[in-house]
Amino acid sequence: ARAFDAVLDADDLGAHSADWVGTLSVGYAGAALHEIPPNGQGIAALIALGLLEQAGPSGRSVDDVATLHLAIEATKLALADVAAHVADADAMNFAPGDLLAPGYLAERARFIDRERAGDPGHGTPKPGGTVYVTTADASGMMVSFIQSNFVGFGSGVVVPGTGISLQNRGIGFSLAEGHPNRVAPGKRPFHTIIPGFAMNGDGTPLMSFGVMGGPMQAQGHVQMALRTIAYGQNPQAAIDAPRWRIVSGRTVAVESTFDPKLVAGLKALGHDVVIEPPDSVFAFGGAQIIARHGDGYVGGSDPRKDGLAAGF
Repeated sequence: ARAFDAVLDADDLGAHSADWVGTLSVGYAGAALHEIPPNGQGIAALIALGLLEQAGPSGRSVDDVATLHLAIEATKLALADVAAHVADADAMNFAPGDLLAPGYLAERARFIDRERAGDPGHGTPKPGGTVYVTTADASGMMVSFIQSNFVGFGSGVVVPGTGISLQNRGIGFSLAEGHPNRVAPGKRPFHTIIPGFAMNGDGTPLMSFGVMGGPMQAQGHVQMALRTIAYGQNPQAAIDAPRWRIVSGRTVAVESTFDPKLVAGLKALGHDVVIEPPDSVFAFGGAQIIARHGDGYVGGSDPRKDGLAAGF
C-alpha cells in the first residue's frame, strides 16, 4: 500500500476482522426471503418484497401492468430508504431490522399509489465486477455465493507475486456530512454484492439465487422472487423474462424485448420509460438460480451473460 502512497497501511489490514453473520429475512407469498445484512444492499430487496406483501397482490398476472407497477413502486421506496440509511451496521442510526418492521412497512406501503407513478423520498423508522455461483448437492445442501472486485475489475493494484487483484469497494462510501455511510476509519462501505436465499414456510430450503449487476442486484432479486415464488415460474422462465430497472425519480428503464403494451401501460400510469438493449449485465443483471423441487433441483442460467446450469 505504501508503494502506491495509499492511506491504508499494513496495520489497518492487520486490525481488520471478518464477521460470521446471520441473515435478515422477510415473509413473502408464503416463503421467507433471506439476505446478508448491511453493509450490503440486500435489505433493499427485503424492504421491497415486504412492501409488496403489505400492499397485497395486484390480482393480475405476473406480466400485467398492474403487477409491474406495484413492483416498481415498492422498489422505489426501498431504494430511497437504503440510500438514506444503510451503511456499516455499526454506523447506522437504528438497527437494520427496523426497516423491515411490519408497522414501518405498513406505513411506507401507504405511499404506493396503484394508479400513478410516484417519486418518493425516504422514510425514517421510529427509534427502536461480479461473479455469482450457486450449487447444491445430493444431501440437500445449497450454497449461494457472490464475489466482486467492483468497477474496472477492482483497484488496478495487484499484490506482488500473487496475481490477486485488490477491490475498490471504498467507492461505495458517501462524502456527505452526517450521512451514516460517510467515509471514516475502520468502517465498511455500503456495497452491492448480495447472495440471495429463500426458505419455504416450514423452514426447508426453497431457492438459492443471485443477480449480478451492481445496483441492479436488489432490483433483480425482487423480480426473481416475484416470478418464482409469488407466480410459480420455473427458474429459467423467470430469468429469461424481460426486466426493468429504476433509474431515478419516475424514470424506469426496460429491455427492448418488453411487451410494447406494457410500456404503453406504464407510461399511462406516469412512468417515464426508457427502452434499452439487453446487452449489458450491469444494466439488467445476470441471474443464476437453483430451486429445490421434491428430491431434486431445477436450475436456470442467464442468457444475457456467460454462464450455465449443469448437473452431474
